[in-house]
Amino acid sequence: MALIPLEEPTTKRIPPETFSLWALAFRPLYLLAAILAAVAIPVWAVAFSGGLELPIPGIWWHAHEMIFGFAVAVIIGFLLTAGRNWTGLDTPTDGLLAMLAALWLAGRLAMAFGSGAWVAVVDLAFLPIAAALMLRVLIKAKSKRNYFVGMLPVMLALANLLFHLAVLEVIAFDPLMAMHLALGLIIVLESVIGGRVIPMFTANAVRNIKQWRKAWVDWAAVILTGVALLLWAAAAGAWAAPVSIAAALAQALRVGGWNPWATRKTPLVWILHLSYMWIPTGLALIALAQLGVLPRTAGVHALAIGATGGLIIGMMTRTALGHTGRMLAAGPIETAAYVLVQLAAVTRVLTVVAIPAAVLAGVHAAATLWALGFALYLWRYTPFLLRARADGKAG
Repeated sequence: MALIPLEEPTTKRIPPETFSLWALAFRPLYLLAAILAAVAIPVWAVAFSGGLELPIPGIWWHAHEMIFGFAVAVIIGFLLTAGRNWTGLDTPTDGLLAMLAALWLAGRLAMAFGSGAWVAVVDLAFLPIAAALMLRVLIKAKSKRNYFVGMLPVMLALANLLFHLAVLEVIAFDPLMAMHLALGLIIVLESVIGGRVIPMFTANAVRNIKQWRKAWVDWAAVILTGVALLLWAAAAGAWAAPVSIAAALAQALRVGGWNPWATRKTPLVWILHLSYMWIPTGLALIALAQLGVLPRTAGVHALAIGATGGLIIGMMTRTALGHTGRMLAAGPIETAAYVLVQLAAVTRVLTVVAIPAAVLAGVHAAATLWALGFALYLWRYTPFLLRARADGKAG
């Protein structure tokens, strides 16, 4: 007669209070990104008012730190975490992950307190190493579908190199053009990843939802957006406006087909739809800027705060909940953070578009709203990011 084994399961549960910051890439990089978001934007607002002098011209520092500090940390944290799921292979943890986070932090400190070639060297170190770590697992797993996503950090590293060479006057190049190229790359990434996950998350969250999706619309939206933003960043003149309008229409058709209205009672999903809608809005504002109707900053901030900031706060909450073994549901704190970031985008864009005399007040109001949104994230999620998964699993 067969005996029934009574031994304890071999899989050990990790105690919930275990320090787990280095268990997966999203943990330290989301935490550091949120701290930078809550601190750097108020610093920029003070500098914009003339109350603080930064090591390089303030607008350069502000644009650089939001792209290559804040956004890049979240992108790398997300990609290295998702890369493990895509490939089944391990991505950096423990000491290697701590080294990667230290490189990012060294870049932020160098940019905040120094200037010169050594700052460029320190700041440039993070992205190539992160790209190599990402591409290693994608290539090893032959995950060809994700090769473009894996190459994005390489392209961002090249844009960062252009920025530093321009700041150091090694090349005759506008540093802000490098920032616009980098922002364009990030928007294209958002279009690719957003097109994969937002309709899926929506279908999972809303029962019997009707969605309209066409592959040709997806391709047209992504390709037209990439071309439009490249022309815009390169100041290509006559072609930029019509291509931007075409891209805006394609993106609006795309997101409309995902049925965003059906998500209005589900904050964890509506934040992604609302944020994605800033992409066609930003493209339309860019077209108007190319036609001389609006200042260029209107489209920049629609894409940078509304789309990128909104998608980041949405994905930082969703992926942190999922990867720490918690229910995928946004409570009052998350919802408040979403609203604050979206209000920051509306405030910043609206003052540029409609109330130019209030631009200074708009900068301070938007900075306050943004900082409060990410402060709420830190309050709620720091314990989740520092401690083991709620379900006792590794990761």
